[in-house]
Amino acid sequence: MQFMQLKLESMAKEIRRKIIEMANKSQGPHVGSCLSCVDILTVLYFNVMNLEPWEKRDIFILSKGHAAMALYSTLAFRGIINKDILEGYYQNDGSLPAHLDRFAAKGVEVSAGALGHGFNIGLGIAHGFKKKKEERKIYALIGDGEAEEGSIWEGALFAPKLGLDNFTGIMDHNNLQGYGRPRDLCCFDPIKTKWAAFGWHVTEVNGHDLKGLKSALLEDTHGKPKMVIAYTIKGKGVSFMEDQLVWHYYVVTNELKEKALKELM
Repeated sequence: MQFMQLKLESMAKEIRRKIIEMANKSQGPHVGSCLSCVDILTVLYFNVMNLEPWEKRDIFILSKGHAAMALYSTLAFRGIINKDILEGYYQNDGSLPAHLDRFAAKGVEVSAGALGHGFNIGLGIAHGFKKKKEERKIYALIGDGEAEEGSIWEGALFAPKLGLDNFTGIMDHNNLQGYGRPRDLCCFDPIKTKWAAFGWHVTEVNGHDLKGLKSALLEDTHGKPKMVIAYTIKGKGVSFMEDQLVWHYYVVTNELKEKALKELM
């Protein structure tokens, strides 16, 4: 168990390093949003999801599609896509777009970028699996700012009615969105109470606690869909990026790249 913990921590650090390198090369935004969800993706892809055989795999959907670098990097380190393809991220005539396109690479299950869509697509897939009596599970990651979208709450009503206990939603609750703190823009507190009132099994967890994340993701829901509220830090792992609003859009210069990579050694 301790070996697995150390291995996951090491993997999460490598994924964060790759995100920094991709952000620097592309001069693109959203590095803070990517860094906050790395631990969640690491636990899912290396310790929770069933990916073999591929035709019967569990499905992960990154509904907050602007965090594409986090998913691309995780897919590469998991061996689902070749690491070389990452070099074409957000480049002219490149291989990977800044927002997810399901035709861009293996393992990108849904095109996402317009917030609130991927979550509900996942619910539809979960319903289809139920109808086919397949034992596959769906995991969908949303942002806390994304939880202000009305479509999210339509899905919240839809899932319990259909008994979608094969669906797990995960909120990357880093308490920062494009223009500030969610509670200052469109407050959804008390968030746990709201999801529970809609008929979901709700659990809260430190989104950087690898062991806690695994327990939360595997927790029995007794026939209900699950919402894991993962409290994270935007820019996690790089001290000068952590909990800083500018890192929703700011670019990683060469100087900042070297500074960040040194912290992630």
